[in-house]
Amino acid sequence: MAMNIITRHASHPNDVKQYDTRQLREHFLVEEIFEKDTVKGIYSTFDRLIVGGIFPLSAPLELLPVEQLKADYFLERRELGIINIGSRSSISVDGTTFTLDKKEALYVGRGAKKVTFHPAASGEALFYFNSAPAHSSYPTRKIGMEDAEKVEMGSLETSNQRVINKLIVNSLVQTCQLQMGLTELKPGSVWNTMPAHVHDRRMEAYLYFDLAEDQAVCHYMGQPQETRHIWMKNRQAVISPPWSIHSGAGTSNYSFIWGMAGENLDYGDMDRVSTVDLL
Repeated sequence: MAMNIITRHASHPNDVKQYDTRQLREHFLVEEIFEKDTVKGIYSTFDRLIVGGIFPLSAPLELLPVEQLKADYFLERRELGIINIGSRSSISVDGTTFTLDKKEALYVGRGAKKVTFHPAASGEALFYFNSAPAHSSYPTRKIGMEDAEKVEMGSLETSNQRVINKLIVNSLVQTCQLQMGLTELKPGSVWNTMPAHVHDRRMEAYLYFDLAEDQAVCHYMGQPQETRHIWMKNRQAVISPPWSIHSGAGTSNYSFIWGMAGENLDYGDMDRVSTVDLL
C-alpha cells in the first residue's frame, strides 16, 4: 500500500507575478492525482488543506498517517470530504460501509480511525478527497446528488450555463471548515466561475474531470489585475490561494469539483470582480 503526500508551500502574490509557466505549474497544478493502488496528494500550507486522489485497483487502500501530520492516525485532528468520480464503489469508516455512485460524496468527521477505500466491482474506483484541520467531531454522512442543493447559473448566450451541486456544505452537513461541491457545465458552455471573485478568508482547490482526453481547460488565477493561466487536462487539480481569482474556460464542456477551507462556512462570502475589470 502506498501513501504519497508531498508539501506545497504558500506563495506571496508579489512573487507569483514573476513566475514563468513552469513555476506556475510546479506551485499550483496537481498534474498526476490518480495513481494505481496509491493514496496520492498535496499538503498545501494554504489553510493546511490536503488535496488528493485515491485509486484502489488490485486491493483496498487504507488512509494512513503521513509525516506532515505528526498524528497517530490521519483523522486525529482532521475532517475529510470525498467525491467519487469513477465507478460505483465503497468506503469503510470504522467498520461501517458506504457505497458511492459517481458524483456522490461522503463526509468523514474528525476522530475516525480506520478509513478504507475498496476497488470497484467493475470499472475504476476513483476517489477525490479534500481534508482540512478540524476542532470538533461531527458524524460521517453520505450525500447523494439527489440530496445536493442545486443552483443553476449562467446562460448559453454567455457560454457559462451550469449547475452547481452543493454537497458538503453547512446547510446540509455539519463540518468544521471544509466545504465541497460539484459544478456541471451544460453542452455548449465552457466558462466556470465567471464573473470571477476572490475570498481572502478561504482558499480553494479545483479538480477538472469529465473532459475528453483530446480537450483541455485553461484555468485562470492570480490577483484580479495580474491574472495568469494554467492549461489543464482531464482529472487534474489546481490550488487556488485566498488572494487569487479561480476561473476557467474549456475547449468543450466538463465538470469540476470545488473544495474550500479557511475562516468561515459562508458560501456567499466572496468579493466579486466584474469581467471588464480584469484588466
